[in-house]
Amino acid sequence: MITPLEIQNKEFKRGIRGYKEDEVDEFLDQIMIDYEKLYKENIELKDKLEAANHQMDQYKGIEETLKNTLIVAQNAAEDVRANAHKKSELIIQEAESKAKEVIAKAHIEVEDIRNEFESTKKQMQIFKTRFRTLLQSQLDSLIESSDELVEENQDSQTA
Repeated sequence: MITPLEIQNKEFKRGIRGYKEDEVDEFLDQIMIDYEKLYKENIELKDKLEAANHQMDQYKGIEETLKNTLIVAQNAAEDVRANAHKKSELIIQEAESKAKEVIAKAHIEVEDIRNEFESTKKQMQIFKTRFRTLLQSQLDSLIESSDELVEENQDSQTA
């Protein structure tokens, strides 16, 4: 690409019936000024494009990082959800197992209490029977002793 300095320094050969030198120089000066503006603008635009490309690369890097972070976060959330589900299942199973144990122990205790109650009831029945028998024998013995005393008393009064 031609630089503005090359336009300024360009020399043309003179011919017999050539163009007017002042007009050519003036036109070349005008072209040089316009070309220099375009040249600088082109350089500025290239710099801006390079900066924009650099910034776009940074944004792409950030976007990729955010995508990876999102994937990691989604995976972590899925793991947390799965672990929470497993823990809840284990807690439910443990609770059901403990409930079954408590119910089984309660049934055993109820059966033990029933057996103890039946045993106590039988022992009470035996005690009542023995006590009744003892009282009856004591009553019979008192009656017999009373009868003997009455007889002895009658015998001693008749004698």
